[in-house]
Amino acid sequence: MLVDPIKADLSLSDTQIGLLGGFAFAIFYTLMGLPIGWLADRKRRTFIIAGGIFVWSLMTAACGLAKNFGQLILARVGVGVGEAALSPPAYSMIADYFPPNRLGRPLGVYSSGVFIGTALAFILGGALVQYFTGLESLALPLVGEVAPWQMAFVAVGLPGLLVAALMLTITEPPRRGVQQTDSNFSALWQWMGQHRGALAAHMFGFAIIGMPLQAVFLWAPSFFIRNFEYSFGDAGLALGVLALIFGGGGMFAGGWLTDWLKNRGHQDAALRVGLVGAVGAAPFALTAGLAETPMLATVLLAPMIFFASCSLGAAPTALQLITPNRYRAQVSAIYLLVLNLIATGAAPWIVGFATDYLFKDPLAVGQSMALVGIASPIAVGIFWLGMPAYRKAASA
Repeated sequence: MLVDPIKADLSLSDTQIGLLGGFAFAIFYTLMGLPIGWLADRKRRTFIIAGGIFVWSLMTAACGLAKNFGQLILARVGVGVGEAALSPPAYSMIADYFPPNRLGRPLGVYSSGVFIGTALAFILGGALVQYFTGLESLALPLVGEVAPWQMAFVAVGLPGLLVAALMLTITEPPRRGVQQTDSNFSALWQWMGQHRGALAAHMFGFAIIGMPLQAVFLWAPSFFIRNFEYSFGDAGLALGVLALIFGGGGMFAGGWLTDWLKNRGHQDAALRVGLVGAVGAAPFALTAGLAETPMLATVLLAPMIFFASCSLGAAPTALQLITPNRYRAQVSAIYLLVLNLIATGAAPWIVGFATDYLFKDPLAVGQSMALVGIASPIAVGIFWLGMPAYRKAASA
């Protein structure tokens, strides 16, 4: 929602915005995820998650204090470091709360939180920016006058400190089937080597199907604002509703369908759902950005978001079902490393770079989004080729 105001105030290009939305967040997210995953397989996971929420909330607010590109990059790095502490221990905890045949739905519910947050960011973020823009002046204590986009970062970041405290009230579940032996790195790499085909199909398949989704969530607001002259509030409402209904619904559907297929004897249930979602998303990912009216764009984005989210909704379950308890957080961290470098890191930057240097027109942001949509059929091929290896690992 804040792309164009930040561009105007800091004189940035779309390529630089792509770096802020992608690699600045993803690189340190991935680097910190590995040691945090190692720690989460050994220590109290609720403390790790609470610490991460505290850091990323504080650093989100710090984005609102940035005065130039370098400062905003550093703040985004801090957000990534904090968020790296969430999913590896969260996946591990949820896998300990629920038995394997009921794991898909709770992990789908957890993953749908991303889309609930995204929807709130679009709807409330758009409304906040529009409200702050209408005020004559904005000032923060000890900081002085700030721009509307800066005030929006502070307004959504600081309340997260309360959520960090709330996380400390969550019960730490006992670990299921833990073996203290062979929990070192050499044993982990040996296990991963034995299942490299299944892990490669999982990690790269889900990372690549995540690319068009990440491109849409960073750049669709600019697409609607630039091409269809939407206000911040209108763009935020339209995309927020899409994220909430079709993103959140897709995540839950992916988890539910995984459980349904697994309970009917399909050992490769989770990867099957990933394949189905990628097939369903492909035609819409390739065409939504080319729509010439906002209604058509909305109609095409809805199924794309649903099917891609449905695919990603199966990803955490697919990984937990083939990973021993003692490695779950670490393997999850490696998956998130791949996911974030490819989807969160590369996809937003590719859109910005293509808009600046391939199409050379800020109004071509939709075409750049469609370009990233080519990732969907690639993901289909990866899932299809990796199915036998995943089935073997799941059976084992």
